[in-house]
Amino acid sequence: MANELIQHKLAILPDQPGCYLMKDRQNTIIYVGKAKVLKNRVRSYFTGSHDAKTQRLVGEIVDFEYIVTNSEKEALILELNLIKKHDPKYNIMLKDDKTYPYLKITGERHPKLIITRQVKRDKGKYFGPYPNAYAASETKKLLDRLYPLRKCHTMPDRACLYYHMGQCLAPCIKPVEKETYQEMIDGITKFLNGGFREVKEQLVEKMSEASENLEFERAKEYRDQISHIETVMEKQKMAMNDFTNRDVFAYAVDKGWMCVQVFFVRQGKLIERDVSLFPLYRDPQDEFMTYLGQFYEQSHHMKPNEVLVPEGVDAELVREWLDIRVLVPQRGKKKDLVELAKKNADIAIKEKFGLLERQEERTVGACLELGEAMNIATPLRIEAFDNSHIQGADAVSAMITFIDGKPSKKDYRKYKTRNASKPDDYAAMREVIRRRYSRVLKDGLPLPDLIVIDGGKGQMESAREILEDELGLSIPIAGLAKDAKHQTSQLLYGDPIEVVPLKRTSEAFYLLQRIQDEVHRFVITFHRQLRGKNSIQSALDNLEGVGPKRKQQLLKHFGSVKKIKEATVEELREAGMPLSLATSIRQHFAQQALPSEQ
Repeated sequence: MANELIQHKLAILPDQPGCYLMKDRQNTIIYVGKAKVLKNRVRSYFTGSHDAKTQRLVGEIVDFEYIVTNSEKEALILELNLIKKHDPKYNIMLKDDKTYPYLKITGERHPKLIITRQVKRDKGKYFGPYPNAYAASETKKLLDRLYPLRKCHTMPDRACLYYHMGQCLAPCIKPVEKETYQEMIDGITKFLNGGFREVKEQLVEKMSEASENLEFERAKEYRDQISHIETVMEKQKMAMNDFTNRDVFAYAVDKGWMCVQVFFVRQGKLIERDVSLFPLYRDPQDEFMTYLGQFYEQSHHMKPNEVLVPEGVDAELVREWLDIRVLVPQRGKKKDLVELAKKNADIAIKEKFGLLERQEERTVGACLELGEAMNIATPLRIEAFDNSHIQGADAVSAMITFIDGKPSKKDYRKYKTRNASKPDDYAAMREVIRRRYSRVLKDGLPLPDLIVIDGGKGQMESAREILEDELGLSIPIAGLAKDAKHQTSQLLYGDPIEVVPLKRTSEAFYLLQRIQDEVHRFVITFHRQLRGKNSIQSALDNLEGVGPKRKQQLLKHFGSVKKIKEATVEELREAGMPLSLATSIRQHFAQQALPSEQ
């Protein structure tokens, strides 16, 4: 049920297109959407029944904003910009790691053939994408042998090995006419646009000739080149009669999830596909439009000559927006391609749904279960703390963050204990809690739903003392106790502190185990790094007359503290030390070695 503020806002929503921004209790934007009619779309979230996943989103919403636009196209563009700016956790966010390599002929006076994943508006010529990166690399090697464009990034002052191998014309030492380059560019373009069959036939003849002459190594090289051509240029599932570059889109929806399949058709051949699977919180057509915009605008995919989309998609809006040819095919091979993409989307979503349900159960589902067991709001953001030291030395603390049951490593923090008495774990916990949440309040960062302390009642009370009495914050604090085998044993919570009954086979218990193991790993790694650094520093800190610059000078010259300790006076002087200081350093380390030599 929507709160009173939301009910008032719902009553005055306009009948116009625009974007809406959903916020949680931390005033963080958790979802951004667009709508043809804001009133209808936003109200739909707070009326009727939804699946468990959408109910979870709605359950987190405590407020919303909206921005009115002049058209649906403007709303779509604004939505993409807002998603990119705020990165809401419930929106899909396509990352750059789904881009593919392209072959590029640079637009320089002396052009190069390179492999790149960045498509820029420059004078270069791009070919691709090539989903098989290895095969694309091998094709470049083949083209380098056939068309000797320059290989170096900057012009050298003499011919390199590629010139002597016949793979470069050496423009660094002799002039090369523009016409010569243009012939090679035309040849590469023809090759990549379908003329590779002629080259393949020539290689087949050369392979047969080499085999007849018992030149088996040469024949194997030709055979490998033919194989690379087939892998990149000819391997396909379906072919078209034309040579148009096109992307084919289709999607499937099941149980609140959407799967989008993209087929890449290059030179009339279906060379590869891209599969994306994500949760669905609104009308599938609207979600697909958002996906389509991110696919080209934010993931840097190169626009083809033509895009095919399934029925129900507003092709005119996509055409106006992307400024390319967009079709909803009704018959023929193009319709077959869309149906094939749809068939693959249906199969993919059925295959992966069991895994998705399991992942959901282990992450957000575990948070729900934990909140119910502790009788608190679902702890979707959990921050956990641990301390580490050796007999009070090199005392450190660390904090990790789990969001929606998964580690958020960008939110991890390390702390060197400054003011606490070093052997005092309670004082160290008070210090780190004070430093963390003073900064959170100062910078307006999101507060956690639950704080987990790797320790018992003493550490919990130390944290509570700072949070409630000093900072005025009311955040649930739980402690994790371990058994004799140093394994997660009990969850402590409440006032007075009691053991929360959790089954050891429950997902909530497994989540706590992952949190405790991760914070322990993180703090121990930090402690080892600091201890190793300090052990190096301490050996040189005791050298009178050796300041930071001379320490750096010695380490740069010898490479290690061990070699500095073993160096003679002459070797120390070679490192730039004055005679008196070199003698002093030698004597210092010689005296340290005496006890072990007796």
